[in-house]
Amino acid sequence: MTTREPVGEPGLEARRLVRDYRIRSGLRTSTLHAVADVSFTIRPGRTIALVGESGSGKSTVARILSRLETTTSGGVLLDGVAAPMRGAALERYRSRVQLVFQDPFASLNPFHTILHHIERPLRIHNPRMSASEVRSRAHELLERVQLTPSSRYADRRPHELSGGQRQRVAIARALAPGATYIVADEPVSMLDVSIRLGVLNLLAELQRSEGLGVLYITHDLATARHFSDEILVMYRGEIVERGDADTVILNPQHAYTRTLLDAAADPDRLGRLREEVRRSQ
Repeated sequence: MTTREPVGEPGLEARRLVRDYRIRSGLRTSTLHAVADVSFTIRPGRTIALVGESGSGKSTVARILSRLETTTSGGVLLDGVAAPMRGAALERYRSRVQLVFQDPFASLNPFHTILHHIERPLRIHNPRMSASEVRSRAHELLERVQLTPSSRYADRRPHELSGGQRQRVAIARALAPGATYIVADEPVSMLDVSIRLGVLNLLAELQRSEGLGVLYITHDLATARHFSDEILVMYRGEIVERGDADTVILNPQHAYTRTLLDAAADPDRLGRLREEVRRSQ
């Protein structure tokens, strides 16, 4: 019989995460260090941004936190208790920690209605709810993510919605089990620029009103600054810089952070470049 660790301070903690992959090429085997000694804690009502380019290890961290991926070493703790990888304990863990995937179309089953996608996690995690209670709660969740009136969307299928609407469905599905922590893996990178702000504002509003802890994974330092309390900069599997959002953006200490900032769009700099081009013509 195993005993549970005592519950510690509320939070979702990544403790010294390491994830290595063995890669074979012909007769040779090498090791890819996808995540190397990564630690941080997401507190209720707070948003942490994990920032880095593609291949830096951000999504591997997301999959580890959502228990879709094992670790080589290190672990995940929820309120001081080690996160499980199987059985009923894993189901309880996932009722509180949910992942919002990057591609809202690929993460939704094209053969099922929007209502089905919301009702299914409600049934799994709340088996005592009646059918009418499940239906009512599903409609409430659609309204909560600003898909109103919910009756307009309930019987549609994913291909009948816009990208932004599909991502709102994915967020509603994540909230359905009663999640207190949301891991949002590049949640707006595949959306049109014109609708990204609406989805990010929705996540920010839910974080405040529901007291959610949010891990916002992105390559965009600009949105990380405006929607996060703390920024972690990840490079080649390691956290190379961390701090409150304004400090990291306004006074970056690591060369990689400065490179990311230089690569970000700067409206003032673009305006000056346009003016220089106009004068040269």
